[in-house]
Amino acid sequence: MIVSLAGLLVGAGLCAVLFPAAFLKENNIHFEITVSRPLVLGLVVLLTLLNTYLVTRRIELRRLREELISRTIQQELVQQQSFTDPLTEIYNRQSLEEMATRFMSQARRSRKPLTLMLIDVDQFKDVNTRFGHLTGDVVLANTAALLKHSVRGSDAVFRYGGDEFLIILADTSCVDARHVVDRIRTGLAEWNHAGHVENYELSLSIGVAEWTEGKTLDNLLDGADHQMYAAKADRKLTRGKAAGV
Repeated sequence: MIVSLAGLLVGAGLCAVLFPAAFLKENNIHFEITVSRPLVLGLVVLLTLLNTYLVTRRIELRRLREELISRTIQQELVQQQSFTDPLTEIYNRQSLEEMATRFMSQARRSRKPLTLMLIDVDQFKDVNTRFGHLTGDVVLANTAALLKHSVRGSDAVFRYGGDEFLIILADTSCVDARHVVDRIRTGLAEWNHAGHVENYELSLSIGVAEWTEGKTLDNLLDGADHQMYAAKADRKLTRGKAAGV
């Protein structure tokens, strides 16, 4: 601002020197100034230098702002990558504690329910054994996409372990979570019907636990884990009966 004001003053002074009558001849007052050519040239050079300085500073500030924006974006990308599983492109286990704390704090403030779902791909080791690890990676990526498609944008999906996933459902009770389970089952049926992997049927075991005041993340994980393994045991029993065992 100071440099800009100085430029304006110098410009006004230059005009007064070049056209003194326009500035000073008024009400019968006539005042003229004779200035040497070097002084006029000096004022012109000074004004040019000031304008050059202003332009240079503007370019420098724009460059610094672009660098700051670029650095901020890169930092956000690095942080996002550190919280994201590269295979499935969902949250990884490292980000679970921070995200869960945020969800529980929000549930505490709003006094709304919060539900956690733990999901395991049944017999996933057989997939790697029969079809190879590349097909196993495809199954995991498709499972993550199916889970993301089954929840809302306000929920969070995590890759909890090798073949285990976790979902945090905001503003959702255990009863309401059944609708999410139904959507997952529908998505599973569609995936299997499409025949993405020949002679393979994807199935999931799901455990659900609802957060209440005083419960920690470990409490929720224990409750959901018990339910998930109970569902897995029931599935094995059902398959055994179907096979005549």
